Amino acid sequence: MHELTICENLFKLVEQEQQNSHFHRVRRVRLEIGRFSCLDPEALRYAFEIFSRETMLEGAVLEIDQPSGRATCLDCKADVELANRLSECPSCGGARLQPTGGDQMRFIEMEVT
Repeated sequence: MHELTICENLFKLVEQEQQNSHFHRVRRVRLEIGRFSCLDPEALRYAFEIFSRETMLEGAVLEIDQPSGRATCLDCKADVELANRLSECPSCGGARLQPTGGDQMRFIEMEVT
């Protein structure tokens, strides 16, 4: 389960930032997880809830933005937005698509006190 490792690394980042900025609690964490990332947002929420117990993150809200995937159609050369990796090109119906985005995971922001 990749989500547990992602959550563990997220907590390490927050701890490092806490040492630099000296905040007490985290109220909200916002992530961007592309739809092609192979991460399950609900599994990540569950892991976040488990890992945050008895830490400065306990009770924090985890917000997850899920931008659509992007690809270039190798048939019509269009840059298209896709809901999933198996979608056909919405411009020409072609199936030869080269993914160009949507597999990212980014830590966007956090709200602290």
